[in-house]
Amino acid sequence: MLKKLALATALLAGLGTAHAYQAEIGGTVAYHDVDIQGADNGHTLAVDGTYYFNPVQIKDSPLNEAAFLNRSSNINAAVSYTDFDFYEQTAFGVGIEYFVPNTDFYVSGNIGQITEEFNGFEDFDTTRYTAELGYLPISGLLIAVGLDGYDNDVEDDVDPTLRAKYVTKVGQYDMNFEGGATFGDDNFYNLGTDLYLDKTLSVGLGFSGSDADGVDDDVFTIRAKKFLTQQVSLEGNIAFADDINTYGIRAAYRF
Repeated sequence: MLKKLALATALLAGLGTAHAYQAEIGGTVAYHDVDIQGADNGHTLAVDGTYYFNPVQIKDSPLNEAAFLNRSSNINAAVSYTDFDFYEQTAFGVGIEYFVPNTDFYVSGNIGQITEEFNGFEDFDTTRYTAELGYLPISGLLIAVGLDGYDNDVEDDVDPTLRAKYVTKVGQYDMNFEGGATFGDDNFYNLGTDLYLDKTLSVGLGFSGSDADGVDDDVFTIRAKKFLTQQVSLEGNIAFADDINTYGIRAAYRF
């Protein structure tokens, strides 16, 4: 009897920790500290959500990388509102990531709109869109090429893109490496890495910039994320630029 009770207890404990999830919702608050004479500070509020076509199994991977390592296809959406005294921006977008079953191929797409309003001027709308085709040559590695475009009443443009993401073991730790670039009249690029101290906690660094003439838009980011439970996560980041520093925090729930 005692053996049966112990076995039942162990099975229940295992079920309690082997969670799967099929959706995630998150909310972000950010504060923008502007270092420009006469300019005011601002803030951003954002909400995002992702729905996976099939339940995502946690397995023995960092909680933050479970969906990627499981090749979990999904649809996603996000909306944000940024406010400075002289400027407001509203943005929304919807997207899809699709890992082609029984192959190593990946496709993704996103479309959204940004509405900008300056004091005393009409709203200015820009439609943005991206499309990617990717390949996963080994477990944990994605290489993707695509297009990044925009269209508004003033101009339109489409540029090629290149992106890579790799989640792997380095010694006893899991790590994430990612980078991307957009090539056009002005080239834009970004790099990032995250170290998983355990399956629930990561710390990371990021950098983005461009070679645009007369523009110094290099941004350095420090970030961290902690899963308080397998469903609830909290993350924060600090982004440093020449004229503005941004402090952000995001909370999310999986179910």
